Amino acid sequence: MKQITILLAYLTATNLLADIENGKAVYAANCAICHTVNGGRAMGPDFNIVSYTKTKKEIAAYAKDPYSFYEKFGYSANAMPTLPLEDKEFEDVADYISSLQPFKKWMKKS
Repeated sequence: MKQITILLAYLTATNLLADIENGKAVYAANCAICHTVNGGRAMGPDFNIVSYTKTKKEIAAYAKDPYSFYEKFGYSANAMPTLPLEDKEFEDVADYISSLQPFKKWMKKS
């Protein structure tokens, strides 16, 4: 039983790492022109900050349909285009962005 648990943990971690790497590639091909990572100047917000304030689910939803979610993200207008990506690519890029800040704000005890 212990071996099965270890195997499942390994497969889950390996899959997650693959998703993050795929997401990094999606970011480089589709997002990097407007968003930086770890500082810099660009049109859109730095993804390190986004990763600290938003969940993976929120990131994926916004990336899929920015026109419906920009106000919920606190923006007064939307400059982000609708991207022609598959659902898996949106999930992978959300995994990548979320991985940039492993200690999330909502995890802190008040």
